[in-house]
Amino acid sequence: MTSVPELQLNDGNTIPQLGFGVFKVDPAETERIVTDALEVGYRHIDTARIYGNEEGVGRAIATSGIPREELFITTKLWIDDLESEASVTAAFEASLARLGLDYLDLYLIHWPAPERDQYVGAWKALVELRKSGKVRSIGVSNFLPEHLERIIAETGVVPAVDQIESHPAHQQPEVEAFAAAHDIKIESWGPLGQGKYPLFEEPAVAAAAAAHGKTPAQVVIRWHLQQGHIVFPKSNRRERMAENFDVFDFVLTSAEQEAITALEREGRVSAHPSEVN
Repeated sequence: MTSVPELQLNDGNTIPQLGFGVFKVDPAETERIVTDALEVGYRHIDTARIYGNEEGVGRAIATSGIPREELFITTKLWIDDLESEASVTAAFEASLARLGLDYLDLYLIHWPAPERDQYVGAWKALVELRKSGKVRSIGVSNFLPEHLERIIAETGVVPAVDQIESHPAHQQPEVEAFAAAHDIKIESWGPLGQGKYPLFEEPAVAAAAAAHGKTPAQVVIRWHLQQGHIVFPKSNRRERMAENFDVFDFVLTSAEQEAITALEREGRVSAHPSEVN
């Protein structure tokens, strides 16, 4: 089976660089889809309370026969549960129960929800959860440098990861630079642009695909990996899952990598972090 590279996190733990995301996966189909992903070879699964499919992920894990220590499971705290340490802890325990797990590998604050001004307190609660041993690593999602600066200043604890919208048209270089300076790993959601612009038709992507005998999607996933990102392509189709996993037998040249990076144009295709409250 293909061996997925692991990255070292700033807390000493490691994380598989390629994972499988279940955003917008129908809860009724989640068990089948995650089972397919695990059979293809994925060992890193990324879900969230708000996706409504943690139970399906948990059932797929339970029936997989894969030892727990070989899996890396992430879920996320929704903004309705940021209010207090008690609400954060209750939400965490509920997610753990739905997943049928004794511990999580990674727990994230899903959005900073700045108008609520509760993310610092929620981060303090995550720090306590990590101390309890029920979660091994903690991080954030959709945090901008101002949010990251504040939680670090007020707690002294640096997130292990920041999961952000990241694809060639929208690379968030300011977040990337802050993360690099603080040894925060970037996790890319929507890594293929969610099909909302013709990424695969871009000459830089198409040329690299032709040069390596790969699909445009494989080229973009490979670009993310070579950027040092942790990446979660998603698909409901097993053959596409396998295709997305088959990205470790080629390397983009520096010129190819740079040409794809040059596609940056602040082309956000989803919500801005200030808008989700």
